[in-house]
Amino acid sequence: MIDIGATRLRPLLRWLPLVVTPVLLLASTYPGLYRVPPHYWVLAIAAAVVFGAGARWPLAVSLVVSALAVPMLRTPAWGVSGLVPYLGAVALVDVVARTRGRATVWVATAGWAAAVALGQTSAHDTSVGRASTVVEAMAYVGLPLLLGLYLRGQRDLAENLRLRAAEAEARTRIDERAAVARELHDVVAHHMASIILRVSVAGRVIRDADPRVIAVLDDVRGTAAAALADIRRFLAALRDPALGSVALVEAEAVDTEIAAAVNRARAAGFTVTTEIDPLPVPLDAMSRLTLVRVVQESLTNVMKHADRAVAVRVRVGASDDGITLEVRSGGPAGAAGPGHGVVGMRERVALAGGTVTIGPQDGQWVVRAWLPAVASEVAAS
Repeated sequence: MIDIGATRLRPLLRWLPLVVTPVLLLASTYPGLYRVPPHYWVLAIAAAVVFGAGARWPLAVSLVVSALAVPMLRTPAWGVSGLVPYLGAVALVDVVARTRGRATVWVATAGWAAAVALGQTSAHDTSVGRASTVVEAMAYVGLPLLLGLYLRGQRDLAENLRLRAAEAEARTRIDERAAVARELHDVVAHHMASIILRVSVAGRVIRDADPRVIAVLDDVRGTAAAALADIRRFLAALRDPALGSVALVEAEAVDTEIAAAVNRARAAGFTVTTEIDPLPVPLDAMSRLTLVRVVQESLTNVMKHADRAVAVRVRVGASDDGITLEVRSGGPAGAAGPGHGVVGMRERVALAGGTVTIGPQDGQWVVRAWLPAVASEVAAS
């Protein structure tokens, strides 16, 4: 609520001098005694108007207001009208508080210091060269500078506290996700493991029964084991939200997704050759998703960094223990450094229980990954 209120009041405070300045000038006008000179009115109102643009051009506004303060300081002021030139000090505070660049701060400070020096020095001033003049000048310049530095420090402190609060909130959400993952594992995975065990016992007890019954039981056991493996993988992803959102890819949609990624690369002007074996090896949901995402990310990097004159080769091969993926593209131009895409591929493959190597090889950029079959997961369980 404090931030919202401050945000709403900031534009009003920016234009407040435009309201206060005429009040100060009118309060310094005494009929028959003293009247504020017309040129002083013009300079004062001009300084107030220029100050209102400080949100967009703080340094330029500070220099202009400081320049307008010089003739006002050299004009004998009466009453509270003498406060108007020191709007330049307020502009200096604004620059120092809102700017981190040292050069900008020094230029604004030098501009206001020069305005004070020129304004305090006049042909009729008998105090030139006295220590009091130096002390006054240092106070007029030093105090706004220190105040600006203090306000900047308070703003940085508030920003750090806001970031810490955001990090604490994010940490709380991660802890909540981990708690949900533990509950799911305790409730669902336990029952799935029990189903697998009971079906396995049933298959051994009635091993001499109708082969069709045995086939059904084996299918139930295999399906339950695959489902248990999927649950464990998705729970791991739930505990680590940095790996990104998890989506399901049906087995029959894997070829379609890979073909769509290849077509996008071809539409970008690349020549892409594919060698995709049929996938007799069953993949769980996480491995299917990983296979599709690695192909998509590899081809995305190809479109960003690879040489269009060199053909891209995509190969997906199947073996008894898993799936092998290889994407070759033109030249070391693909080596754009370990960006988020490369890191994401490594994390996804590791989460699926596979391996991946990414880097230059024989003058080309090669992404090679291996993903395990469901059979290994079932055997492990």
